[in-house]
Amino acid sequence: MWTLESPGFLFLLFVVPVGIYFRHLYKGRGGRFTFSVAVWRGERIESGQRLMKLLLIIASVSFWIGLVFLIIALSSPALAIREKVFLNRGIDVMIVLDESPSMSAQDFQPENRFETAKRVITEFVQNRENDAIGLVSFSREAALRSPPTFDKDALLKRLNGLSIMSLGDGTAIGMGIAVAALHLQNSTAHHGVIVLLTDGENNAGEILPESAAEIAATLGIRIYVIGIGTQGEVPIEFVDPETGKVRKGMFNSKFNELLLEEIAKSADGRYFSAKSPGALNAVFRTIDSIETAEKRSKTQIRTSSRYQLFALVGLLCVLFEFLIRKGMFREVL
Repeated sequence: MWTLESPGFLFLLFVVPVGIYFRHLYKGRGGRFTFSVAVWRGERIESGQRLMKLLLIIASVSFWIGLVFLIIALSSPALAIREKVFLNRGIDVMIVLDESPSMSAQDFQPENRFETAKRVITEFVQNRENDAIGLVSFSREAALRSPPTFDKDALLKRLNGLSIMSLGDGTAIGMGIAVAALHLQNSTAHHGVIVLLTDGENNAGEILPESAAEIAATLGIRIYVIGIGTQGEVPIEFVDPETGKVRKGMFNSKFNELLLEEIAKSADGRYFSAKSPGALNAVFRTIDSIETAEKRSKTQIRTSSRYQLFALVGLLCVLFEFLIRKGMFREVL
């Protein structure tokens, strides 16, 4: 929103139409002389080149526009930015996303499980205004992609850059939970939350999922577990990052729901089954509604002066008129 810090200077704009009248319309203005045509015995006076006349008109218009901009610059225009400032921390959330090959199963049309999960996570992140959110991904290994951060754009850039099997072939659920818990242990937020998305059984990693969940529980971290996908034969298609070749086939999808329920229960969380894109959306909306903290905020207005831009444009317009009249037309006054 634009504001004026010294609006009183705008009264000078009334000078502009008066100046235009006396300079261009008033019959008694200077700069002309008349004489009888009968006295002239020389060649006929031409009206002048049209291009030169047009250039003179443009120069005059430029001058008055420049004068208007200079008057506006005197009124100190500023851009007022309304900002919402939170007075207290929200919740620290770590998203733990499975990127094993099975996540490329195509039972979440029109996308596969992995791309659907990334889209739904994006919507979840964008809705959490005052929460620091981080990202861990895992397959055979687990890696921190982003610590809890308020920079949602940077986080979503990391999320969109994830790919299937970039951490090997396997499902190390325990490692994913452990890495997330490690980066929440020193949190100063209201409390910490882990949201785990997986479609497989734990078959890799040095830490058992049950042990990792117990560690999280002792740190006061709550775990929500989402078992994503249908069970049974499903088509699968993904690009092998090591060879660059596309792999296709049928995959027998299954995961240990009892284990996932135990993980959630031991860390005071909940287990959800998401067998369709709509169900996955509903799960995240549920988590969003459960995990709330009191939000105290205030609105402050920050102004950024913009008079320099108006002054520069005004001076350039006036200088253009001066150069045309003095440089091309050789005017004395």
